[in-house]
Amino acid sequence: MGDFNHPDICWRDNAAEHKQSRKFLEGAVGDNFLLQVIEESTRRGAMLDLVLSNKEGLVGDVKLKGSLGCSDHKMMEILRAARRVHSKITALAFRRADFGLFRDLLGRIPWDKVLEGREAQDSWLIFKGHLLQAQERCIPTKRKSGKNTKRPPWMNKDVLGKVKQKGSLQRVEARTGSLGGIQRNCPSSQGSG
Repeated sequence: MGDFNHPDICWRDNAAEHKQSRKFLEGAVGDNFLLQVIEESTRRGAMLDLVLSNKEGLVGDVKLKGSLGCSDHKMMEILRAARRVHSKITALAFRRADFGLFRDLLGRIPWDKVLEGREAQDSWLIFKGHLLQAQERCIPTKRKSGKNTKRPPWMNKDVLGKVKQKGSLQRVEARTGSLGGIQRNCPSSQGSG
């Protein structure tokens, strides 16, 4: 959230006139998959004060209020931010995926013709759309709930065990000054100079 000073950006079309604004739109916003939430002008007919989010629906209603003091910017009041009370995260179940069909679906698309004469951003959006359609058809999802929702999808039992073991060894070393017979794999700091 903040004052970004790019009045030439058209958020509806994701386009900008000036090079610096295009760089901001493609780099900071596009590369990080951010969405702009504000829909009204916030200063003299321009949309300068932005609320950026990485997930649709994460930021709820935003109301623009009058100016504060001598400022010519409008105040923003975020009335409702989406809260996850009982989160049920959906993750892709790659072990049950049909990668043959996935490869076949993407292989049928004549990419040269589909992407011909398009800018990089348009090409990316087209590719992403086809990729997500194929993903939806070929890779089933699974629900994660409970204590596992805070863990990333790649954090399985084996990795979690190794992380816990590392923490345990670090506590032993901090308490005793040694790893209890386990040698470090790094060079000694007391080597010959």
